[in-house]
Amino acid sequence: MQQQNMNFQDQQQGIMQTPPSVVSTKDSLYLTDMLSWNLLAMKKAHFFAEQCQDQELKMEIEKCGQMHQNHYQKILTHLNSPQNQNYSGTPGMQ
Repeated sequence: MQQQNMNFQDQQQGIMQTPPSVVSTKDSLYLTDMLSWNLLAMKKAHFFAEQCQDQELKMEIEKCGQMHQNHYQKILTHLNSPQNQNYSGTPGMQ
């Protein structure tokens, strides 16, 4: 019963258990936005860390920048995975 409720809630919220075989234009644009947001956050963190005088705060800002860089790399890794190599209809998805 508990499992059925969890599955029903997942379906209600639109959570996919497996990724789709084709990325829609809307999804592609959202992925591009996510990459841009993470890249911008990473650049801003680097800039502000360089401006910071407090070493403890500087380290925290650098950690924040590293987190965004890791997210950026993880998204790229997923997009460049072998299963995505077969689909070349969307720019940047090769």
